[in-house]
Amino acid sequence: MNYVFISPYFPTNYYNFCKGLKEAGVTVLGIGEENYDSLRTELKESLTEYYRVDNMEDYSQLVKACGYFTHKYGKIDRIESNNEYWLEKDAQLRTDFNVFGLKNDAISDMKFKSKMKEVFRSAGLNVARGKVVHTLDDARAFIAEVDYPVVAKPDNGVGASNTYRLNNEKELQTFFDNKTDQEYIMEEYIEGEIQTFDGLVDSDGKVVFHSSLIFKTGLMETVNGGLDVFYYIPKELPKDIVEAGIKTLEAFGLKERFFHFEYFKMKDGKVVALEVNIRPPGGLTVDMFNYANDIDIYKEYGKVVAYKTFDAHISREYNCFYIGRKNFINYKYSLEDILEKYNEYIIFHEPISAVLAPAIGDYGIVLRSRELEIGEAIVRFALEKA
Repeated sequence: MNYVFISPYFPTNYYNFCKGLKEAGVTVLGIGEENYDSLRTELKESLTEYYRVDNMEDYSQLVKACGYFTHKYGKIDRIESNNEYWLEKDAQLRTDFNVFGLKNDAISDMKFKSKMKEVFRSAGLNVARGKVVHTLDDARAFIAEVDYPVVAKPDNGVGASNTYRLNNEKELQTFFDNKTDQEYIMEEYIEGEIQTFDGLVDSDGKVVFHSSLIFKTGLMETVNGGLDVFYYIPKELPKDIVEAGIKTLEAFGLKERFFHFEYFKMKDGKVVALEVNIRPPGGLTVDMFNYANDIDIYKEYGKVVAYKTFDAHISREYNCFYIGRKNFINYKYSLEDILEKYNEYIIFHEPISAVLAPAIGDYGIVLRSRELEIGEAIVRFALEKA
């Protein structure tokens, strides 16, 4: 099996996907802009070959790379990046090279937030009222229906980039005076906790692994407010979120993919579908799947792709937390203080890429605990301000 991995060096932990695929007997072929010599050793050892392009944004260079691989290794069986930024190029390449997986005719429902809403509704899920707005008059007409505050975000966007909460007419006017040329969707503001349904399906669409995240601060607030962040995988997954997630999966018909679905859990218990992401959750979350269950999800992914099997036992033994600290925030306790006091619970910590830092912090700490209260106490300690 020939698997073309787009940009296998970013995020930095994605070399593990290549490692897992190689262990399953897959021929892993990388395409990227980075020089081969700069790739980490584990990634080099996992790639059969690496094709460097000058510009990943130039689609013709990606086509040339895939053409080269086809000529040398035979038909390409998979093309994937597992990265939100490259999803549409992945789909275009699959279409042009007739490769299994999502192609151009299906990708728009999973990239445009306005189209996601229609699929959510077809699945019987609640959605926030929203409308694509092109003019200030369009926005005012929508706000007349739902009232302030509203959220404005690119209809086809990545993460919380260029996403804003608008509270009044002045902020609305400022937004239109400064917004990018992207097409924007405007939504009513929903007050609630963000909870997710995450996991992996095989090539028949069967769920082989699922999990959930609970966020205490929204991504938009984190990015725009410069806030630190924490979220966690609970030992007991919220049943209503899992139920909504299964309905979402059935509606979108995903196959052999990771998924990351976001929902609002309102104070009255109502679940409101927010958006779908047809890739793994970001940052260090894939590693958190491992720490929460004592598994190797990367290895299991390789087996799902190569053999359509998932053998790991999902124990759900731990609550697993992510803490993201910002460099410009004056915390009461240093990293050394945290490690000294709670060393037995800290699993992993490292600096975060500048690209991801606005959303998940400049420095990430992953910890796990069997008791939820202990994890929450460590979070409070790590994020306490001076």
